[in-house]
Amino acid sequence: MKITFMGAGSTVFAKNVLGDVMCTPALRECEIALYDIDASRLEDSWIMINAINKNVNENRAKITRYLGVENRKDALRGANFVVNAIQVGLYDPCTIIDFEVPKKYGLRQTIADSNGIGGIFRALRTIPVLKDFANDMEEVCPNAWFLNYTNPMAQLAGYMQRYTGIKTVGLCHSVQGCSRGILKDLEIPFTEPIRERIAGINHMGWLLEIEDADGTDLYPEIRRKAIEILESGRTDHHDLVRYEYIRRFGHYCTESSEHNAEYNNFFIKDKHPELITRYNIPLDEYPRRCINQIARWNDDRQKYLTEAVSHTRSHEYASSIMEAMVTDIPYKIGGNVINNGLIPNLPKEACVEVACLVNKYGVQGCQQPALPLQLAAMNMTMINVQLLTIEAAVTLKKDAIYQAAMLDPHVSSELTIDETVRLVDDLIEAHEGWLPKYH
Repeated sequence: MKITFMGAGSTVFAKNVLGDVMCTPALRECEIALYDIDASRLEDSWIMINAINKNVNENRAKITRYLGVENRKDALRGANFVVNAIQVGLYDPCTIIDFEVPKKYGLRQTIADSNGIGGIFRALRTIPVLKDFANDMEEVCPNAWFLNYTNPMAQLAGYMQRYTGIKTVGLCHSVQGCSRGILKDLEIPFTEPIRERIAGINHMGWLLEIEDADGTDLYPEIRRKAIEILESGRTDHHDLVRYEYIRRFGHYCTESSEHNAEYNNFFIKDKHPELITRYNIPLDEYPRRCINQIARWNDDRQKYLTEAVSHTRSHEYASSIMEAMVTDIPYKIGGNVINNGLIPNLPKEACVEVACLVNKYGVQGCQQPALPLQLAAMNMTMINVQLLTIEAAVTLKKDAIYQAAMLDPHVSSELTIDETVRLVDDLIEAHEGWLPKYH
């Protein structure tokens, strides 16, 4: 069995995913192919993965490495699983562009990696690379599963599943921590295992039902405590945006408040700067994280590159998905798959996030009831933009980019149509060399 890790220079994440593989008896004798276009970061991961293979896996795995586009096919050749963790354009220059150009128009963002104008352009520069990956995979590993962790999730996983022949599932951490996270934050006692039902789209999957092991419905207490915090006037809490979702829409959603603050027309408004304080919204949060992460890496890398580096299996989905497919022992995930009726009141071509069964037959999405109307409506404001972004990437029509941006709820609540068109043109110009030619 062969596992190829695309973007292996993501050393910490590679440790989690591939360390988990080497801690899993059904997987640990595999070949692991590390691929990246950054020689230095690839070298770091190569050293670390070999040390983990020695320290926790008795060197059972075969570790290989491949640098650069010219070696990409060899990295993929014969793979059974391909894990994708690339970032096209990195922090400098592309994340900087995603934030600084919109600022000139008064458009502020928090994360800008999944939705909004930043998510649109992150998708547009990443989809062409995934197209190249898919073309190579169709030639050298056509039966491999592509496990995508790269954002923007709905656009990338949606593109791969609709426009390539590669079996794909999109994986996000937000589903895994959603229910227990809010219960712990609100100090609501509960017994395991909890029963939950989550469905929607990536970063806006809705917690529809939640019960503890005794069958107690935990939502009434969640709603009471969340609204109590909002009505207290606190401005130092980290989750006020999602608590407002609970108050106004009745349900909590999977991804953080800093993400969801920019997914709608409610919270970041140039004419109402007081909302930033009221909801504790961290503008420019993602660039800050990038700067801090880069600054920390020189110190942190020594921790990961020591000969004594070890690993214990984490809760990342990847190794459990591989294990379920290899052993046919079923496993449940929250996965991003093409809707095709799984959520009946969302478009069939949308990429939705639902419970999925994983076994030797692959990843199978589970049918859901229709979402409450207000939640489907919230999802649709994102889906419209996601589908148009994919359309733009596939057709190379500039009009589809304009339309995606004009329909984005945050952009459209702040800018006129003419301003939106100029913003898109400026972003295309600033991305010179990172985007194909649009017409």
